[in-house]
Amino acid sequence: MQTSTIDSEIKFSSRSNTAKRIFDLVCTIPGLIILSPFFLLIAICMKLTDRGPVFFSQERIGYKGEQFRILKFRTMVVDADKKGGQLTVGKDPRITRVGSLLRKTKLDELPQLINVLKGEMSLVGPRPEVPKYVNLYTAQQQKVLDLMPGITDPASIEYRNENEILSRAADPESVYKKEIMPEKIRLNLDYGKEASVMTDIYIIFKTIGKILK
Repeated sequence: MQTSTIDSEIKFSSRSNTAKRIFDLVCTIPGLIILSPFFLLIAICMKLTDRGPVFFSQERIGYKGEQFRILKFRTMVVDADKKGGQLTVGKDPRITRVGSLLRKTKLDELPQLINVLKGEMSLVGPRPEVPKYVNLYTAQQQKVLDLMPGITDPASIEYRNENEILSRAADPESVYKKEIMPEKIRLNLDYGKEASVMTDIYIIFKTIGKILK
């Protein structure tokens, strides 16, 4: 009974997808124009301190299980994935000087406005996972894929200090898979029951408030 209730509530929220998409575009197109000089400044700072590529892309699982390439400003050394796992724990030595600042302020996520413009993401929605972790989802947890992934979500706010939590764990990978990931999915399924433009606006402002704090 609980599963069917979640299904119907998420389907009900999906009827507002058109309004959500219009809201995303109204915010994203001017946002990209206004932020373009800032993008250039970040790129210059990165090139002055680290001659690697400005952007980093990675395969993620999005809406209805579709794969896409998420964009970020690169915050780690080149070929970081070959020098460690996919989880970033504490003061990871692979993080560059500029990358550390970008991560703290969440500015590394700004290029995902391009993903939003392309229709691969929304401003608000469950953060898209890498295939490795999505393959571990239970049938119930897979329902989170019925929601458009986003740049921010309730779980991102709740687990703002995720790196610190993992840095204190004896086995960060296990803690993420068994504790953090299931709780994130639960929070996002709850979000799916109430998703609307107004809840998205609230989450955006709450995210900004957390970053400024």
